[in-house]
Amino acid sequence: MFRAHDADEGDALLTRLGALTAQARELAKVQRSRVELAVALQRGMLPQELPEAPGFRLAVGYVPAHRGLYVGGDWYDAFTMPDGRIGLSIGDVQGHNIEAAAFMGQVRVGLRALAHVTNDPGELLARTNDLLVSLGADLFATCTFLRLDPATGVLECARAGHIPHIWATADGRSGAEEGECGPPLGVLEGAEYPVTCHRLTAGSVVVLLTDGVVEGPSLSLDEGLRRVRGLAEINAGAGLGARVLADGVMRLADRVGHEDDAAVLIISHEADAGQRQLPSFARGPREAGGPPSPADPAPGPADPPAGPPGRNGRRGV
Repeated sequence: MFRAHDADEGDALLTRLGALTAQARELAKVQRSRVELAVALQRGMLPQELPEAPGFRLAVGYVPAHRGLYVGGDWYDAFTMPDGRIGLSIGDVQGHNIEAAAFMGQVRVGLRALAHVTNDPGELLARTNDLLVSLGADLFATCTFLRLDPATGVLECARAGHIPHIWATADGRSGAEEGECGPPLGVLEGAEYPVTCHRLTAGSVVVLLTDGVVEGPSLSLDEGLRRVRGLAEINAGAGLGARVLADGVMRLADRVGHEDDAAVLIISHEADAGQRQLPSFARGPREAGGPPSPADPAPGPADPPAGPPGRNGRRGV
C-alpha cells in the first residue's frame, strides 16, 4: 500500500516537473522571439547610408546588446537636413527591453521629422522633448545632436543629458565637449538645450559615442573617455581617417566588461598634405580672423552670427 502511494506521488511529481519544463521552454521561446524582434527593430531604425560631403567623412560602429534577455536602445543617425547641412545624432534610451528599442525608434523619427520644422540643434531637441513628454511614455533618452555645415566647417552641438563627445586636432590638441547640457529627452516639459558652436578645419576628428563604449565593470567612464581621447589624438595626428578610428573605438568597447549597447559616430575633416599643419578645431569667433595659434586655449562656446532668436535664447546661424 505504501509503495503504491509513493509511486503515485512520484508520478505526480514527474508530471509536474514535465509541465514546468514545457512552460519554461515556451517562455524562453517567447523571450527569444522578443529579443529577435527588438534587434530587428534596432537594425531597421539605423540609417542604411551615411550622407557625403566634400572634405568630410563619416564612419560608425554599432553592437546591439542582445545576449540572453538583454536588449538595449542605443542609436546613431546622420542625414541631410532641408537647408543642406548635415544633422547627426547619437543617444541612449533608458532600459534594456523591447520597449526601449521601440522608444529609440520614436526618438530618431521625431528628430528627423522635426528637422523639417527647425534646424537649430537646441530648438530641435526642445521640440522633440516636448513631443515625447506629450506621449506619456515611462522611458527617457539621452541624446547629442549636431548640425554640420560642410561649406564652413561650423559644427553646432546641443546635448540632452548625454556624455560628452571627444575631439582632436591635427596639431596635437584634444578634449571633451564642455558646453552646458540640458536634461534627458522625455522628462521635463519645456526644457531648454543650450547650443555650443565650433569650427572644424583640416585634420580634425570628432567622436560621438554612447556610454556602452566607455563604461562598464572593467572600465570607469573617465578612463574610457581618456582612452578614446588618446585614440582620437593618434588618428588626427597621423591622418588615418574616420573608418580606422571607428574600428579602434569599437575594439575598446569590447573590453569594458558588460553586455550593453555600444554605438560610435565619427566625423572626420579630411586633409591633404598641404593642409596638415593647420589647427583643426577652432572656436567660432576665430572664423573672421583666421585660425588661432597653437598657444590658444582649448575651444569653447562660440558666438555664432546673428539671426532670429530661437526658443533657447540662442541666435541661430
